[in-house]
Amino acid sequence: MAQSNPPPSPGSKQSWLPVILLELANLTSALGNAVVLVGVPWLVLEVTGSPAFTGIVAGTSAFAALIMSPLAGWWVDHVGRRTVSVISDILSALSVAAIPTIALVGEITPPLILVLAALGAAFDPAGYTARRTLLVEAARASRIEQERLNGVHEGIFAIGFTLGPVIGAVAIGKVGAAQSFWIPFLLFVVAAIAILCMRTIQTSMQRLSSGTVGWRGVTRGFVVLWKDGPLRLTFLGALVLAAIYLPSESVILPTYFESRNEPGSLGLVIAALASGSTVGSFAYGWISSRINTPTMLRLMMGGTALSIIPMALLPPLPVLLTAGFFLGLFWGPLNPLMTTLVQQRVPAEEQGRVFGVQLSVWYAAPPLGMVLVGYSVETLGISTTYLALAALLSVTALAILFSRSLRQLDT
Repeated sequence: MAQSNPPPSPGSKQSWLPVILLELANLTSALGNAVVLVGVPWLVLEVTGSPAFTGIVAGTSAFAALIMSPLAGWWVDHVGRRTVSVISDILSALSVAAIPTIALVGEITPPLILVLAALGAAFDPAGYTARRTLLVEAARASRIEQERLNGVHEGIFAIGFTLGPVIGAVAIGKVGAAQSFWIPFLLFVVAAIAILCMRTIQTSMQRLSSGTVGWRGVTRGFVVLWKDGPLRLTFLGALVLAAIYLPSESVILPTYFESRNEPGSLGLVIAALASGSTVGSFAYGWISSRINTPTMLRLMMGGTALSIIPMALLPPLPVLLTAGFFLGLFWGPLNPLMTTLVQQRVPAEEQGRVFGVQLSVWYAAPPLGMVLVGYSVETLGISTTYLALAALLSVTALAILFSRSLRQLDT
């Protein structure tokens, strides 16, 4: 089993700079992606007026990220963590800058939005995975407890997704959907510069045996994860919940608020979800020292199921915001929990690939769900579709809640 917080090298000095730079990149990248999360569906609806095509764009973007996630993990383990993070953010910056640039000189068309959104999503997994693998080095340099830094890292990421939708909504109202993409362009550039300036005590990256090069090297993360029962359980639980819930953020809520011409309300609801997640993420270190992992996972699943039901009723905005906050609150500890399990159970030279596979949790099943949800909204309506998703999520959460295999997380 890998150590989650390796001791500092003899004679090394404590330095907070690597943590500060890593979390600056974490924050600005999250802000940029959150602005894009609001801007893309709004731009699609503005150009096409079609919830179905909004679902297609969201699904295609998620599928592109799914394909790149395991490749990103392999790339991180072989090319280098800092290098991959910097290149990823630069490519993300260029992809979002293309939208306002083309709008200034020509016409934004639906196929163009589809291609640019997919390209932008394809670059995200590498940067996100690389920053996660840098956590152990940053914790060693700063001598901060690893579980605490994991929670802080995910909490700061959640802060980005709390503020980003508000920034995106304000920008859409002020300069229009297309020109609002200059904001994530600048944020991704800052993220790249921060990691470029980061210096840490580099861990020795062992070369894998010749039996794991090529395609077997790329799929190594799946093999490592699947053979470990606790990691497999957490992975499958997050996969199923993401497949059911995420389409509501990408299709249902944007369609609902666009029909009411309320971009500000959309930003507030997504911000409520993210703010709840922020609190849950920051609290992970405190919670993990007091509650065992099976109990924590049961609380997350049960709370998620109870929180989405009132949201699906599309109540007045204050109620929707409250339910969204609690949904994020129960969801928040999941990412730092997954990060900690990988750090504890996977050798350092293979963590990039496992993180890449875990990242694919958020992209593996949602693409099909997003397309189906888009067509369901057009044929059955927003309310019926949202209630059906809430029912499916609740049933899935209950099944995981009472699973006997949860006890394996204590072993």
